[in-house]
Amino acid sequence: MSEKLAIYGGPKSIQPGEIKPWPPVDETDEQLVLDALHSTQQARGPHNLAFEKEFAEWNGNRYAILTNSGTAALHMGLVGCGVGAGDHVLVTAYSWSSSATCILHHNAIPIFVDIDFDTINMDIDKIEEAITPRTKAIVAVNLHGLCLNYDKLMAVARKHNLKVIEDCCQAHGAQFRGRNCGTFGDAAAFSLNQNKCICSGEGGVFVTDNEEVYRAACQLWSFGETRMPEESRDYHAYALGWMYRTNELTAAYARAQLRKYPRHFETLRQNAAVLNRILPGTRALILPVEPDGHLHNWYNYNLRIDFDAAGWTGDRRRFRAAVNAALNAEGVPTSIWQQFILPEMTVFQAKNAYGGGFPWSIPGADEGVDYNPERFPVARRHCESYIALVMALRAPNGPDMAERIALAIRKVFDQIDQIDPDRILQ
Repeated sequence: MSEKLAIYGGPKSIQPGEIKPWPPVDETDEQLVLDALHSTQQARGPHNLAFEKEFAEWNGNRYAILTNSGTAALHMGLVGCGVGAGDHVLVTAYSWSSSATCILHHNAIPIFVDIDFDTINMDIDKIEEAITPRTKAIVAVNLHGLCLNYDKLMAVARKHNLKVIEDCCQAHGAQFRGRNCGTFGDAAAFSLNQNKCICSGEGGVFVTDNEEVYRAACQLWSFGETRMPEESRDYHAYALGWMYRTNELTAAYARAQLRKYPRHFETLRQNAAVLNRILPGTRALILPVEPDGHLHNWYNYNLRIDFDAAGWTGDRRRFRAAVNAALNAEGVPTSIWQQFILPEMTVFQAKNAYGGGFPWSIPGADEGVDYNPERFPVARRHCESYIALVMALRAPNGPDMAERIALAIRKVFDQIDQIDPDRILQ
C-alpha cells in the first residue's frame, strides 16, 4: 500500500532545498561576468561579438546576433523575412503569448493552427487548410524542447512559397534527424531568459543563414540603421527600428552558460530518461513523447492527466489544480503554465492591438480570421490536462534526484482517486 499523500499529512517525498536551483553558477560565470563588469565597454563590446560567433558555430548558423529577448528575435525574424502590415502568419494555437504577439508587433495578423496532442506542437496536417490568400509565413514553434517534423513542415512551406521563422526559445540543442533546431527555416529565435536551458537572466538570439534576411533584421534590431554599433555609424534611420540590443554583462553570462550547455544538455537527457523508465504504466498519467528522428531537450517535462482513467467527471481544471497541489506537497516543483490557448487571449478576442481595431482593421486583413476557441479542440484538451515540470531535471540535479521525483509522481497518481479538490483547494 502506498504511503499517505503528503497533502493529507503523510511524509514528504522530497524535502525543501533538496532539489537544487537552476542555473548553477560557478567560476566560469564569475570570471566572464567580472571581466565584463570591469570593462570600459559596457554596451556592445567584445563579449557580445564573441557570443554571437560562438553561438552560430555551436548551433550551425551563418549569422547570429544577441538581442534583449526571444520575443525581439522573433520580431526580427518576421521583418527579415519581409512580413508586412496586413499579412497573415500561421502559428500554433498553444504556446507562450510571444509566439503570436510578435506577429502583431509588425502589424501582421496571426492565424492559429490546432496542435497535435502527442507532440503538443502545431499539427502540420492542418496547416494547408489554415492558409489564406494573405498568408506569407509560418512561425514554427518547437515547444517544450521538441522539434517539429521539418521534413513535412518545409515541404508544405515550399509548396505554398511561405517563409518559416523557427521559434526555438525553449529548444536549445533539440534536433530533428541530426540537425539542430534553428537551422531549417529562413530565420530562428532563441530565448536566454532565466527559465531557459541556456540563460543569461534575460536575452535572446536571432539566427539565419541568409545575408539579406540578416541585414533586414539588424535594421529593426538597432534603430533602423544599416551599420552595426561597432562600425563607423552615420546614425541615420533607413527604416523603422527598435532598440533590441543588449549589454556586455548579459553577453558574458550567456557565453559562460553556452560553454557548459553540452554537459547540462546531457544531464537533462539522462534525468528525463529516468522518468521515462519509471513512469510508464502509471495510472491516469499521459507521458510526453520523443518521436523517432527527434532529440528532445526536455525543457518542460509535461505530465498530463487522463481524466477517464482517473474516474473524474467534474471540473477538469479544478481537479488538475488539486493534483498539482498534491505534487507540490510531495516536494515536486510542478506548476501550471499557460491556462489559456492563444486564441482565447483578450488581445486576439478583442482584435485590437493598437487602437481602432488595428491591425485587423487594415482593409481585407480580417478576411478568413476566426479566433473562436471551439476551432482548436486539441489545444484546449491539452491546456486543461497538463502539469509542467520545469527546471527540476536540470543540473546540478542528477539521476538519483530524478528517480525520487519519478517515485513522488507515481505516489500521487497511484492514489489519484483520493484527490479531492474541495478538500485540497481553499
